Amino acid sequence: MRADELDYDLPEELIAQAPTPARDGARLLVMPRGEATFAHKQIVDLPALLPPALFVFNDTRVIPARLRGLKPSGGKFELLLVERVAASEEHAAREERWLCMARPMKSLHAGMQLTVGALAIEVGERVGEALLAVTLRAAEGVERALAAEGELPLPPYIARAPVAQDHERYQTVFAREPGAVAAPTAGLHFGEALLRALAAHGHQRAFITLHVGLGTFLPLAVDDLREHRMHSERFVISSACAEAVRAAKREGRPVIAVGTTVVRTLEASARAHGEVTAGAGATDLCIFPPYQLRVIDGLLTNFHLPRSTLLALVMAFAGSEPVRAAYREAVRERYRFFSYGDAMLIQPASAP
Repeated sequence: MRADELDYDLPEELIAQAPTPARDGARLLVMPRGEATFAHKQIVDLPALLPPALFVFNDTRVIPARLRGLKPSGGKFELLLVERVAASEEHAAREERWLCMARPMKSLHAGMQLTVGALAIEVGERVGEALLAVTLRAAEGVERALAAEGELPLPPYIARAPVAQDHERYQTVFAREPGAVAAPTAGLHFGEALLRALAAHGHQRAFITLHVGLGTFLPLAVDDLREHRMHSERFVISSACAEAVRAAKREGRPVIAVGTTVVRTLEASARAHGEVTAGAGATDLCIFPPYQLRVIDGLLTNFHLPRSTLLALVMAFAGSEPVRAAYREAVRERYRFFSYGDAMLIQPASAP
């Protein structure tokens, strides 16, 4: 697949800058898998749009991963933590090593000492072209210091600073495991009322954990997707989730992934073990046509950026031409795009 096959025209005003007043207030574009036919619904309609299914969610929790401060010279710097490499073995780790994206990268040299409030930062070596290794230290524990000094890492296409509302709404209601630097945005639509409605319609739910990092949002830098190298992201599949997926397959219950991170996690496990299996791991799997997915039957996902691996994954599942048609339909109908935007449901091919 070529990168230009992932282009589409998007008016800037359709990029959502804030969430809907209610979590379940988004619109929902519905399409059967592989078909360019569409229905316009609301997220609250979701439980009735599928036969009893297994919904799989990502319960990762976004951390305050953006750090801003002044260098010893007085110039500004900004770090975006993307992957924790190691931590001290104390209960509340006072030292952690991270990979980060940095601005300005050129003026941050190995050995440089930086501070952000109570957080001490030692700059390490560059890792490849995009990343910088840093060591974080805090007497009260790094996690606590990050909570006090860090900033919620809203995506760059949200052209404003975070406000109080974002600390709730850029986090799923089922977020449990801290470690993500971006939200699994399809899950943002679910409040407690919608989760109860799913259960009332006979749907089951299960959870994986994938800490969303650089692999999810690193832009394409190649024309041929076969040459794109995904950054690895850590995941955990519980025994309860693995058994729920296997049971759904045995019973003919559709498996619905809530977001592309769930797709990558389930697919990585199935590729490694022949079926979804409990355990921890990491994946650098890049999914694009003509890749044949083997686990999920349906997908709930937000609308993704042009030239992104996320859009390529959706095309691999639902077909390139039907997805292009869906995006044209969404633009024509003035859907809201990206993290705080509306959603699309790709139904199983056999769904009524």
